[in-house]
Amino acid sequence: MLESEVPQEGNSTLKGHRKAIYARGADGRIGIVPSAGWEVEEIVTMQAVDDLNRLAEDARQRIAAGLTSPLEYHMHRCRMDVLLLSQATGLWQWRIRRHFRPDRFARLAPALLVRYAEALGLSVEALKRVD
Repeated sequence: MLESEVPQEGNSTLKGHRKAIYARGADGRIGIVPSAGWEVEEIVTMQAVDDLNRLAEDARQRIAAGLTSPLEYHMHRCRMDVLLLSQATGLWQWRIRRHFRPDRFARLAPALLVRYAEALGLSVEALKRVD
């Protein structure tokens, strides 16, 4: 992409911030060009956020039915999936999925709850409940 082609349409998801895009300058060298984003990027980002919000709401309903633990809700609310939570906690993905079971989650060791809480930016008490 050439420097003159870097999109500057604006993107509300960036909230006024700019991001760096690598582009080729007039001299043929690659350099960093600030970009305000573009409409397509904003649409895709909003679709992803809407999907995560839907997953969080679905998890909230399953919590009320006793089918999942608050861990799944908080994971989606914090814009994470199982892979990202696995990377943030250092736990295997299958263990995280197992902790979605309410009976397993209720018996988690305090150290493991702290690990999850830190990864999600919550207190342990907030991790155990859904507001």
